Amino acid sequence: MSHSFKARVLALALAGGLAAPVPFVALAARAAPAQAAATVTVRIDNFVFGPAAITVAPGTTVTWVNQDDIPHNIVADDKQTFRSKVLDTDESYSFTFTKPGEYGYFCGLHPHMTGKVIVKAG
Repeated sequence: MSHSFKARVLALALAGGLAAPVPFVALAARAAPAQAAATVTVRIDNFVFGPAAITVAPGTTVTWVNQDDIPHNIVADDKQTFRSKVLDTDESYSFTFTKPGEYGYFCGLHPHMTGKVIVKAG
């Protein structure tokens, strides 16, 4: 709603032409933007996920960024929950964790590289 429109309606209301401008306060409260969900970054560098283990709340998006000179990918231990494409240098992959639990993962190209996301409510 434009500022000039609100000003005209407020002037009408004050002149007795409309009910009090309370609805605009209610509209403003309802239109407030929702808070952004949390994002956590895991860096891939020198054949290591860093940090190797993270604890996050449900709804958190984890973004893995490959800062290594060679390709890597991210694969959930169960090979189903999440799986990235092969990431070249400076490419990233994101996954939003919605359910509490422990999610182990590894690099499908270098299985000795492992990490864990722990999702805890509250």
